[in-house]
Amino acid sequence: MLINGMPEPIKGVIFDFHGTLVTGGDAGRWIDAAFRHLAVNGGPTPDLSADQLTGLRDHLDRIWQHAHTIDPGSERDLSHDRHREVFRETVALRPEVTPDLIAALYAVMPDQWAPFDDTLPVLRELKSRGVRIVVLSNIGIDIRPHLDRAGLGALLDGVILSFEVGLVKPDPAIFAQALESLGVAGGQTLMVGDSPRDDVGGASLQIRTLILPRTEGPVHGLGMVVQMIGDDVGDPRSSSH
Repeated sequence: MLINGMPEPIKGVIFDFHGTLVTGGDAGRWIDAAFRHLAVNGGPTPDLSADQLTGLRDHLDRIWQHAHTIDPGSERDLSHDRHREVFRETVALRPEVTPDLIAALYAVMPDQWAPFDDTLPVLRELKSRGVRIVVLSNIGIDIRPHLDRAGLGALLDGVILSFEVGLVKPDPAIFAQALESLGVAGGQTLMVGDSPRDDVGGASLQIRTLILPRTEGPVHGLGMVVQMIGDDVGDPRSSSH
């Protein structure tokens, strides 16, 4: 909606989680963490050649892109059990990886997630401007403990997880739930994500969308969100949808 020929001010932001606010981390360190997990728990030491380790690192670096070929309907994001099973099936595409190592990789996976360097500064700036913030994630596990450990939880006004609500992006219905949590109209909301497939489902609800492609460094370009917000931000609770 336009007001005096200008777009409505953005009073609420919906953020994707993985690949948007946090990086999956370095695949080599992930493998090292899984080896340590096995050692601490009395598991067998994996016997992988240098070439096999390189192949596994490359595979894990794109793990959820590979998972989409096994689970194109994102069933993994509706169930913890299915999430773990799709992970197992995806890693098992590397035939040298044992079931014990797959289980260890899954166990230490959340420990590899780390906020981008610009995540906390941007969320704090939005909060200081009175912008409401919700995380909306296609995921089969509860990420709230990680959000709290990373210092993100206290900056959020809500967390919508696909496995809890029984919906996955890009279904507009899950974006409608995010708007309900924000308490902001679609035309006053910005969606920020990394997937041109999943994160655009709010367009039919008038949600503007910013796609930030994958970045290799520690800064993800989230400062663009602050630029889009501008200075004209009022109390979002004065609007309804």
